[in-house]
Amino acid sequence: MFRRIFPALFFALTVLSAVSAGAAGKPNIVLITLDSTRADRVGFLGSKARLTLNLDDLARQSMVFEQAYSQAPLTVVSHATLLTGTYPQTHRVSEFGARLASTQPFIPDLLRAGGYRTAAFVGSITLDPKNGLAPGFDRGFAVYDAGFHALEHGPSEKSSLDRPGARVVARAADWLGRNPKGPFFLWVHLNDPHAAAAASYNAAVAATDAAAGRLIAVLRTHKLYDDALIVIASDHGESLGEHGEETHGVFLYDETIHVPLLLKLPQNQSAGKRVAARARLVDVAPTILEIAGVPVPSQMQGQSLLRIAKANNDQPVYSMTDFPQRAFGWSALESWRAGKYLYIKAPKPELYDLSADPSATRNLAQTSKATLGTIAGQLDAFDRRFSGPSASVGPELSSSEMQKLASLGYVGLQRSAGSSAAATGVDPKDGIAAANRVLSALALLNEGKLERAVTILQPVLATGSNMYLVQFVMGTAMARQQQYPRAIEYLRRAIELQPDSTWAHYEMGSSLLKSGDYKTAVVHLEIASSRLPGLAEAHAHLAEAYDRLGRAEEAKRERSQAVAPPKP
Repeated sequence: MFRRIFPALFFALTVLSAVSAGAAGKPNIVLITLDSTRADRVGFLGSKARLTLNLDDLARQSMVFEQAYSQAPLTVVSHATLLTGTYPQTHRVSEFGARLASTQPFIPDLLRAGGYRTAAFVGSITLDPKNGLAPGFDRGFAVYDAGFHALEHGPSEKSSLDRPGARVVARAADWLGRNPKGPFFLWVHLNDPHAAAAASYNAAVAATDAAAGRLIAVLRTHKLYDDALIVIASDHGESLGEHGEETHGVFLYDETIHVPLLLKLPQNQSAGKRVAARARLVDVAPTILEIAGVPVPSQMQGQSLLRIAKANNDQPVYSMTDFPQRAFGWSALESWRAGKYLYIKAPKPELYDLSADPSATRNLAQTSKATLGTIAGQLDAFDRRFSGPSASVGPELSSSEMQKLASLGYVGLQRSAGSSAAATGVDPKDGIAAANRVLSALALLNEGKLERAVTILQPVLATGSNMYLVQFVMGTAMARQQQYPRAIEYLRRAIELQPDSTWAHYEMGSSLLKSGDYKTAVVHLEIASSRLPGLAEAHAHLAEAYDRLGRAEEAKRERSQAVAPPKP
């Protein structure tokens, strides 16, 4: 009767009891992130395709957030938000090798300080702190199982860019078998949908579900399931051709921003609870800390999902992508979801009534100008709040590094200002066909299909492209074909367009080394190795350049850092 008469109060007490129990007992915490998994593909959010039977079973014992949204349609940026509880313009992590600042709150670091053993098992080089785009992500992890490597210079090299979810889970299961006692924080990243073509996307989602199901079975086998906090979240979705975008990263529509999110609380509290209020990935980190009984740092900008579930009141949701700006030189995009509306701040602004137009196909910006003005004002106020003096300054080139580049003849370099809130320049809607071509070429480059990548980029280059990503992909392709003079030409332009791109400096330095220009190679390799301190190849190449210049002591130092650590 109490539950029938006072449902809201009953739920509040239930949630608080779960938090209290977790704080007292320090529950084991398992975070499973599903890369590129759309909300409309999971059964617990309404899909009839039967792709996620294991996750659907878990959802019946969990709290499901029906309207959860990512803050960015990009793997590294979104995971940074998940793990720091801060917005992209605060943590300033990008897809270009920007290091996660040590000043940012980071849940593995905080949990380890709170007595947790910590381990990460990731399925993609993208999230490899040493060889990928996520330097600094290993902070606080006792074990960070990655060990991927990209293609190097020369046709005989092989790459290791990702692992199937089944292999990632097998490695995590081995760790659990050797470390069954808590408390522990385990992060498992399943990448299968990210690597899938449109035709095989559903099968990849099903494979990810099977891998997640295997991990849950392992937890049950070790009697770790009932008392654990299990968080399932996708970092972003996948466009699959909708709105003209073939993959993700450029647009902010629901196909890439609406994501699955569920919490299985300790003792399966609130099992079956469905929350209609909007939630955000920025809310995950403070929720985990609250349930673990670890103080939530004041720098975190999300709020507890338990409190969102309790109040069940809608809140606006912010998302952004500076990828169009940094990769292609176009306008950045921001979005604001408030009430029934989706507003996208762009050179050609967009406003959609998602209650009547859930696919966002009818732009109301010209016909509902009063509503547009109101929502645009809300977004502008949000931008002012997080873009002021208190906003974090992200990793960028130092004044000394800029001077060294200027001495090499680089002109007009600008220190990176991070993402821009101004909707100026080319609207990404007008350039999406070119973006699709460039991203297709990047994928082919990563697969080692160099000639096909170059062929795809030739028409884009013929238009006089000043796109950073075009220049970088072409330069890297030339380097891997050992055409170093051409590689240097393209990579130089890439650095002019994006001076703080860590990987452009690495590729440039490596190409100069192969060409015999050791003095210039040192400048670029010093920049790369300082930002990717775990990248053994950067230190090895820098040591060789120092040797060639007779700088023996510096070469010795770099060789000592070039020794790759043993795999966990």
